[in-house]
Amino acid sequence: MKRFLLIVALLGSICAWGAKPTVPSIVPAPAKLEMTKGTFNMKGVVVNCDPSIDHQALKAIRQLADRLTLVSGKLTEVASPVGLPRVVEKGNLKGLYFIQDNSVVSEGYKISVGPKATVVRASDYNGFFYALQTIRQMLPKEIYGKEAAHGANWRIPCCEIEDAPRFGYRGVLLDCCRHFFSVDEVKKVLDVMSLFKLNRFHWHLTEDQGWRIEIEKYPKLTEVGAFRNGTMIRREWGSNDGIRHGGYYTKEQIRDIVAYAQARGITIIPEVDMPGHMVAALASYPELGCAGSQPQPYQVLTYWGVSKQVLNVGKEETMKFLEDVCDEVADLFPGEYFNIGGDECPRDEWKTDPDCQAKIKELGLVSDENASAEARLQNYVVARMQKFLATKGKKIIGWDEILEGELAEGATVMSWRGTKGGIKAASMGYDVIMSPNIYCYLDHCQSTDLESEPFCITTKPERAVTMPKLYGYEPYTDIPEGDRHHILGVQGNLWTEFIGTNEYLEYMLLPRLMALSEVQWCKPENKDYERFIKDLQQHELPILEILGYNYRTPDEIR
Repeated sequence: MKRFLLIVALLGSICAWGAKPTVPSIVPAPAKLEMTKGTFNMKGVVVNCDPSIDHQALKAIRQLADRLTLVSGKLTEVASPVGLPRVVEKGNLKGLYFIQDNSVVSEGYKISVGPKATVVRASDYNGFFYALQTIRQMLPKEIYGKEAAHGANWRIPCCEIEDAPRFGYRGVLLDCCRHFFSVDEVKKVLDVMSLFKLNRFHWHLTEDQGWRIEIEKYPKLTEVGAFRNGTMIRREWGSNDGIRHGGYYTKEQIRDIVAYAQARGITIIPEVDMPGHMVAALASYPELGCAGSQPQPYQVLTYWGVSKQVLNVGKEETMKFLEDVCDEVADLFPGEYFNIGGDECPRDEWKTDPDCQAKIKELGLVSDENASAEARLQNYVVARMQKFLATKGKKIIGWDEILEGELAEGATVMSWRGTKGGIKAASMGYDVIMSPNIYCYLDHCQSTDLESEPFCITTKPERAVTMPKLYGYEPYTDIPEGDRHHILGVQGNLWTEFIGTNEYLEYMLLPRLMALSEVQWCKPENKDYERFIKDLQQHELPILEILGYNYRTPDEIR
């Protein structure tokens, strides 16, 4: 009898070893994932690195090894870099290998997991970094913890993964102007972006309700413009909570955050919105305003909406101010893009301001069926700032209003008022980032049952951005195939008029950010909402719990 039971046990073990493991929960889903037989033990694994891998990637690899050592309770050793052949057969190896392979596309990676060895290939830092994120998601959720988890199974399933993003630009905007968020909270947003392979952080730093970045040449921008005397209560126009609100980031803090983002494969794109949304600057330097602007004196706005008070761009003093500010900001951010805003700029004051009218006459701007003379004056501002920022090595991005009138070649359009602006811009030969408010505005309610959700900007159920709606967004819709190469990517925007706490910010961001990541990363054939929700339930939401994020539980798993 004992012999019979032993045989049954052995047969059971053999069958279990030979069965295909469960497909791991990986978000965003890899482009290609083929499961094979067996598992690979990551506990105490020896890590071998190609000597041609750069220092930054080696650092990220060592961070994973250190975390494995901590949570598994057994040393994960990173061996001294060794010469590895371009062709590596897993059958001849033992351990975890990272290989520089320039045949892998930028930001892409390949992972080959066998019973004895796992081989990771990439051609650049982001590729290795994303491979590490995928490996983490294949491990037990305890890999994200800070304590030993001796009972966890530190084996990953054998498989072949070949992965690369659909779009090169995968962004999130955070508005730190309507409400100010600490350095720690900004870093927390960057952390969760990096987990799900987003690579652009659009930082909204200037606004009517607050100026958030130190400018040495204009100290009043932070002395005065960074603070407002209270905030309106919900949508009760004319109300004020009486609580002084504000804050700003010093240049030292900015540099720290930029470096923090770079280590996570993220490039930060600053936004200095112009020539509208500048009341905080006007409150700091009223001489930059238009003649007859009402009310006077300027004050940092305590309420939401679009102000008719805009910069006087007819004066050379104002244009010099913009160039000086952008000069200092550009020096802080090493990325190739600089967002100059250009949205929601009422031009009423320009119609009566003598400086603006004189500039219109000087430039020979006229109104026609396509645009007013004042719209063309804004084109002048955009073109001039584009030319100036080019001397700083920057390309400009602007909201889709910059298409009104004439737009200089080389600008990138961010389509926010639906998708029409992006479709038009691509047809005209401009690069485009799709960020339509109907799909990608993360400040909008997450349910069509508005009463069931915290108070937010949404007033109509059809304006809600539910997770299925966001997940189902297809950026190429109505864009001819010949124009699609102009679509650089997709961005989600988190505006914060009604978001004043870290907990509420995270609630509105998560888990919709994960749905956004699949829109940005995955081709349509690799998206599956049912699989996505299952992945969230089984693995990704528990990860958020461990890392201390607040989030909304999806309706499908409540």
